[in-house]
Amino acid sequence: MQPRTQYRATVDATHDARRESWVASANGHGDFPLQNLPFGLFSPPGAAGARRVGVAIGDSILDLREAADAGLLAVTPGTAAALRSDSLNALMALEPAARRAVRTAVSALLDAAGDGQAGAAPLLHDGAACTLHLPARIGDYTDFYAGIHHATTVGTLFRPDNPLMPNYKYLPVGYHGRASSIRVSGGEVIRPRGQRKPAGDAPPRFEPCHALDYEAELAIWIGPGNAQGAPIPIGEAEAHIFGCSLLNDWSARDIQRWEYQPLGPFLAKNFASHVSPWIVTAEALAPFRAMVPPRAEGDPAPLPHLSDPADRQNGAFDVGLEVLLLTPAMRAAGHAPALLGAPNALDLYWTPAQMVAHHTSNGCNLVPGDLFGSGTISSPGPGGEGSLLEHNRGGTVPIRLPNGETRTFLEDGDEVILRGRCRREGFASIGFGEVRATVAAALMD
Repeated sequence: MQPRTQYRATVDATHDARRESWVASANGHGDFPLQNLPFGLFSPPGAAGARRVGVAIGDSILDLREAADAGLLAVTPGTAAALRSDSLNALMALEPAARRAVRTAVSALLDAAGDGQAGAAPLLHDGAACTLHLPARIGDYTDFYAGIHHATTVGTLFRPDNPLMPNYKYLPVGYHGRASSIRVSGGEVIRPRGQRKPAGDAPPRFEPCHALDYEAELAIWIGPGNAQGAPIPIGEAEAHIFGCSLLNDWSARDIQRWEYQPLGPFLAKNFASHVSPWIVTAEALAPFRAMVPPRAEGDPAPLPHLSDPADRQNGAFDVGLEVLLLTPAMRAAGHAPALLGAPNALDLYWTPAQMVAHHTSNGCNLVPGDLFGSGTISSPGPGGEGSLLEHNRGGTVPIRLPNGETRTFLEDGDEVILRGRCRREGFASIGFGEVRATVAAALMD
């Protein structure tokens, strides 16, 4: 555990939009220009068992293990050892200044104005030819419910007179999820089975989910942890956030409706979640921080342990999301996926720092590689939905797709794609890549 510090990621020379890389595909890249440099875990072509720490740059991946071994990075021996690991956990455990030093060194190495090309070019791999892995060993997963527009819409569907529980505006509501079923982008999500309760007095039935849904979220990765019994004050929470990726936290709505009372989500949520493979660091996100939107008139102010002037000033993340659906018919016809929603993380009610402070306020200890889900991100108005449940008004209004198909919930063969992008005038846009997975039929006895 690192000493407590009031670390703040700030805008510096690495964010300069005028800088270009000698990696040609990085210049103008929609996700991974020189100004981003997200960390991930990959295997080079032909070496599926050799997991390496890497940085995405344009369409390529820089092998940081090889760069450290070659002495191309101006980092400490401890940091170099972390870059030789087979996961990001060791890097996450370092104090933020060490992580920033890696990013600065990699930025200089890949800068077109520098002299790093001769040494680093042989260490680049074609990203499309590499195998990407879950970036860290996830010890624990906590899913928050910080998307107030999603919470209000869903609450209104089921509790019209009381859409939000009394605690919602006083604390970041959350529950502990299942880390073992989190997967990296790609592959399949198998339709879960569980108990479904028909209307009326009929008993529940055990059968495949009929109301499979996606949830568009940010994944917040924890860096340095805290000792058990030692809460992290909100003013120090920034030092414990490594970065963010995208999260699709699948949900079986019909199973959840029957099982969630009185203790909350269980089989309806623990069967699968998918994350994007690249973690955009807190440092790369510095230009895209924003003032927390003002609370609605009459809302209570956060209690002192969840209130910090600096967090109010720039604790929100301006991340625009896109949720897309590719059906089997679209795929067969060569059609592009259909855009279902475009919410923004600015519309979260609670900030990541508040989540960290609340999570540890009772003395709970976090460890490097722990993962937080933000909760479903939705924005006000049509087009801002972060789940099908909001689109279809609780399953009552089918969605018409551009090719004439309709969907209420996901069908077998449907592929859900989640993308994220940060934009701000005067800065190079950066992205998160994609998290995608295809629905597969339920396994039967």
